[in-house]
Amino acid sequence: MTILIAGAGPTGLTLAIELARRGVEVRIIDKATEFFAGSRGDGLQPRTLEVFEDLGVLDAVFAAGRSLPEIRVHLDGKHVMDRRMAEPEAPTPDVPYPNAWVLGQSQAEGILRDRLAEFGVRVELGTELTGFEQDEDGVTARLSTGETVRASHLVGADGGRSVVRKTLGIPFEGTTDESVRMLLGDVAADGLDHEYGYWFARDDNPMSGVVLSPLPSTDGLFQFGAPLSEEDSVASLEILQGTLDALGAGVKLTRLAWSTVWRPNIRLAARFREGRVFLAGDAAHVHPPTGGQGLNTGVQDGYNLGWKLADGSSDLLDTYETERRGVAARVLGVSTELMERYKDGDEKAHERGKETRQLDISYRTTAGQLVSGDRAPDAPVTDADGNPTRLFELFRGPHATQLVFGAPAPDAPYSYAVLRPGQTCAGPYVVDTEGHAFAAYDATDGAKVFVRPDGYLG
Repeated sequence: MTILIAGAGPTGLTLAIELARRGVEVRIIDKATEFFAGSRGDGLQPRTLEVFEDLGVLDAVFAAGRSLPEIRVHLDGKHVMDRRMAEPEAPTPDVPYPNAWVLGQSQAEGILRDRLAEFGVRVELGTELTGFEQDEDGVTARLSTGETVRASHLVGADGGRSVVRKTLGIPFEGTTDESVRMLLGDVAADGLDHEYGYWFARDDNPMSGVVLSPLPSTDGLFQFGAPLSEEDSVASLEILQGTLDALGAGVKLTRLAWSTVWRPNIRLAARFREGRVFLAGDAAHVHPPTGGQGLNTGVQDGYNLGWKLADGSSDLLDTYETERRGVAARVLGVSTELMERYKDGDEKAHERGKETRQLDISYRTTAGQLVSGDRAPDAPVTDADGNPTRLFELFRGPHATQLVFGAPAPDAPYSYAVLRPGQTCAGPYVVDTEGHAFAAYDATDGAKVFVRPDGYLG
């Protein structure tokens, strides 16, 4: 029986890929009649890059995107300094992608759609979920096309106004801060170097201003972010231009490709599951943009849920809410703290620390329970023929992996011995030539490590 996903943003697409590559029949629908064209969530965090590597899309993401740019700060129209949101870090054996990557959401979605199509699955546009009922054996869903679909499970990845969540009657607990409104848009700007980001403000109020961030693979567009006055109600090119002119920026905007008015929404669904129906992404949690957490958290929802749905075990599916709701609550706290610092005029509010990278996620004590968790680190090794490879290469794909350090591994699929230089054994093995693998796992001889399909330790 098929699994039905409502919503074809990054969350739904990640989930669909996870299911399709395991041979699970999946349909993904979206009420929009055309694909989203805008930057929206344009910051991909390090853990998301690791997920994308496993999904087989990282090379395309790297080719289409770019690293975080330096920001040229202008006060009263004068360039006063350059600064970064985060200082770049060198890759390490256990953290191969330590830095965030910039790619507009529409470009990221296009890459994910292309990957999904390789499995023969395409997004069904103009198809809205209008209602559903569930029983012990499945879910009966009604679509706007007039079709009735019988599915084993339904996943609502249909955004903050989720039809799935509302139909289930699950409370969306939290607040909307009406005191803050932001203009967001994708614009072309004459005379700005696309290799840099820009901050324009007044010298007497440097924390209240306009940011222009270059968007790669967009023919020179910048993402525009600025406070919205009480008099303004729409994000038009004229309002955006007037905001810049009031700051003496001396920048001419020539084209508005996408725009929206944003209010800080901080909400968390009371439950992520009811029977055979699940919530993921913005349907389950919505974040302020500070810290770049929303899209990334949704991608990891889909990544967590996919292998569990493919397995189908009721006990395993129960861990989805236990694990992901706790993570979402913690990440919401990080985003909210950054937003409050920004509102208070903290000059370091735009800077990003390690708390935003999502590499420190652990499921071990979520909701007070001892459960699986902790990301399995990477490390360089060589195969039995002496060819360089990585632990991440062993983990890649929809399977779970077992590592046995310093001893032969059991005769089982995706089970490997991790040996010291000079050692060999019967069966599949890799050699930790530089000692990074033993160090990353703090492993002693005979230690056994089980790595889940989503790259966390079991």
